[in-house]
Amino acid sequence: MKSTARIPELAAMAWLLAAPTAAHALATDKDQPIEIEADYAQLDESKQLTVYTGGVVVIQGSIRMSGDKLTVYYDDDQQLKDAYLEGKPARFKQRPDGKDEDFEGESRRMEYHARDDLLHLIDDARLTQGKQTLTGPRISYDTKLSILTARGRGPDAAGTKPEAGKPAGRVKIVIPPKQKKAAPPTAKPQ
Repeated sequence: MKSTARIPELAAMAWLLAAPTAAHALATDKDQPIEIEADYAQLDESKQLTVYTGGVVVIQGSIRMSGDKLTVYYDDDQQLKDAYLEGKPARFKQRPDGKDEDFEGESRRMEYHARDDLLHLIDDARLTQGKQTLTGPRISYDTKLSILTARGRGPDAAGTKPEAGKPAGRVKIVIPPKQKKAAPPTAKPQ
């Protein structure tokens, strides 16, 4: 496949995952309080972590996340360092500025590494906005550089092979055709 043929696919992937960044979310989301609900929460100050389990729901403005377990690590200044959300599946949705449709994602695990500006959707990852969909075993997004990486379940950079018994998953992108505008009705002669 020529590299120019891949440009629309890559642009669509970048568009699909751009929404989770603060720059593309509703501008007011970052100014909203963060609400976390769960059946159980445990704070371990010595390890600088909090674990929430059982029906975890996180809401901040238009952002809504849900899963079975959320583990949050903080640095010495009590700033977010890493967050891990697990579920069957873990889900999020968010309304981007200027859009009429929510951006939605799901996977078995979601990881956010604040220092590296990296968001990972791992195991059965799926991103959608409207009818556009991106699926694959792992989808990663560099929120600072706006770089999207979606990969199958083949060997990783360290040469690790897929789990035994699991097929090598592939990345799949669905880009629906543009809707044709209906022709205006013609006036009938009288």
